[in-house]
Formats: sequence, C-alpha cells, structure tokens
Amino acid sequence: MSWDSPETRFHVVRNDEEQYSIWPDYKPLPAGWHTVGKHGDKQECLAYIQEVWTDMRPLSLRRAMDEAEPVQAARSDSSVGSTAA
Repeated sequence: MSWDSPETRFHVVRNDEEQYSIWPDYKPLPAGWHTVGKHGDKQECLAYIQEVWTDMRPLSLRRAMDEAEPVQAARSDSSVGSTAA
C-alpha cells in the first residue's frame, strides 16, 4: 500500500496543538498524534479536516493571543480621551 493508492484507508489525526493531518491506517501513529474518530479514503479525510479545522493557529498561539487581548484592550481604553496639552 502507499499514500497514493486508492485502496489506502486513512485516519484523521490531531496533535496536542490541535493541528490536523491524515495518517494511513497500516502505519503506527507517530508520537504526539491521536485519532479523532474519522477514517476513510484520502479525499473523505481531507474534506473532513477542511470542514472542522477552521482556525489553523496552533493552540498555544491562540491561548497566548487570548491572554494578550485584555492587555491590548486596556491599553486602548486608557488612550481613549487623552489629549495632548
């Protein structure tokens, strides 16, 4: 079997950063990746990923940006209404 064979079945996999990929079912999963319950031919799996992976930023980046957002908002709020003398 090969990645390009129409008979190859794939699993949709996701890592701890919530990044998606496909992995052939005849190979052991690489460390750090877990199946998400979807499997099928290559096109089915890629279509599923396109549907569910709507934010391609890694989880750690999303968290960092969410934590920085209140700081940015506070900075913006403090500059509103200030005038130069």
